Amino acid sequence: MAVRTERPTPRSLSPSLSPSPDEGYRDTTPETNGASETGDPPSHAVNVSPRWNESKSTLWRLTAACWCAMVMGSNDAAYGAIIPYLETYYHKSYTVVSLVFLSPFVGYTFSAILSNLIHQNLGRRGIAMIAPSCHVTAFAIISAHPPFPVLVVSYVLVGLGSGFHNAAWNVWIGNMANSNEVLGFFHGFYGIGATISPLVATTLITKAGWQWYSYYYLMTGGAVLALVYTSAAFWHETGSKYQRENASLAGNEGGALSQTRIALTHKVTWICAVFLFLYGGIEVAIGGWIVVFMTNVRHGGAFESGMAETGFWLGITVGRFVLGFVSPRIGEKLSVAIYILCSIALELVFWLVPEFIISAVAVSLVGFFMGTIFPGVVIVATRMLPRNVHVAAIGFAAAFSMGGGAVFPFMIGAIAQARGVTVLQPILLAMLAVALGIWATLFRLPQRELSHQV
Repeated sequence: MAVRTERPTPRSLSPSLSPSPDEGYRDTTPETNGASETGDPPSHAVNVSPRWNESKSTLWRLTAACWCAMVMGSNDAAYGAIIPYLETYYHKSYTVVSLVFLSPFVGYTFSAILSNLIHQNLGRRGIAMIAPSCHVTAFAIISAHPPFPVLVVSYVLVGLGSGFHNAAWNVWIGNMANSNEVLGFFHGFYGIGATISPLVATTLITKAGWQWYSYYYLMTGGAVLALVYTSAAFWHETGSKYQRENASLAGNEGGALSQTRIALTHKVTWICAVFLFLYGGIEVAIGGWIVVFMTNVRHGGAFESGMAETGFWLGITVGRFVLGFVSPRIGEKLSVAIYILCSIALELVFWLVPEFIISAVAVSLVGFFMGTIFPGVVIVATRMLPRNVHVAAIGFAAAFSMGGGAVFPFMIGAIAQARGVTVLQPILLAMLAVALGIWATLFRLPQRELSHQV
């Protein structure tokens, strides 16, 4: 009597098409001929985009990344509410106080250089531990209201931590299935933090009688939670695992620094970087100087002007949650161009109609249309660049974005010192127009779908 035996099922015929948390590929041959003895992905592996809800561990990591985004937003948006009090507390001018915008640029620059290196050697676990540690250290020092030079240096650490966060989590989420929607939620949490922080800071200072630096007690606590949360969530995301996941993609092109050099040879990297340099400058300049503009030019009260900033960041938040579902239907390239045009039109209203309420509504709508631009750029970059340079390229572009968020608010502060804060609107309009022109150059480049979306 013959004995019936079961033949092993090839992995490509497995009922579940989603990779496990530890896999970024699906083998197309039977298991017996799969991965090599070294554990590297087989040469014939087909890349599969992970899904945000494929496992509890992936969901846990995503929520940890979103919390980090919320901490970053809470820091970035607080500048606008706190700057007037920094001027008074330290007895400094617009120009000098604007150094708190410029100093993070040093940290962003180092993050662009080091991010890919940390991924290769320490994996995402390294980012999950180092980035929040930078924030914890910086916020703790700032909450001690140190001498102004120490305050400025502390913001270098803030920039370093934010740069690591941005490069790591944008690339990780940008390679997921339905990445536009998921990135919209990730950046939406940045917007939630940015919406809440001016409201909290303004209320605590104007209504509860807190000092400006007391707000950073809360920021320190949030950064400590991020350190614990992300370290636990990404603990198994080691450097060796990261190298295995990307071995079939990287080939023999060298280490982390080589991949960074390769990323910089692509036109897409530079176009996205320069575009995000302007975008970051516009976003932070509005958020950073809107309170001063609404107080001095639109003659609003301190609390009402703080609420105008809250409206801007609320617009960004809503835009990221809502337009993330619209952009894929229009196309990411075209949708970004449309959103810039809408922002230009609303900036004209903001500038030319000298009414407080109309200005507040207009700046909120500017935030709505600008909100999803950054996620859209990340999606375009991940689709037009080889996957083995994603971390390096997007880390570089994200650092440029944060650099713009440092340089342009400082520049506007210096000009405002000499010409008045009314220069804000024409400068923003010029930056939006240049950004639109730079983005238009992407339409001339061929689309390269280099990853298999499942």
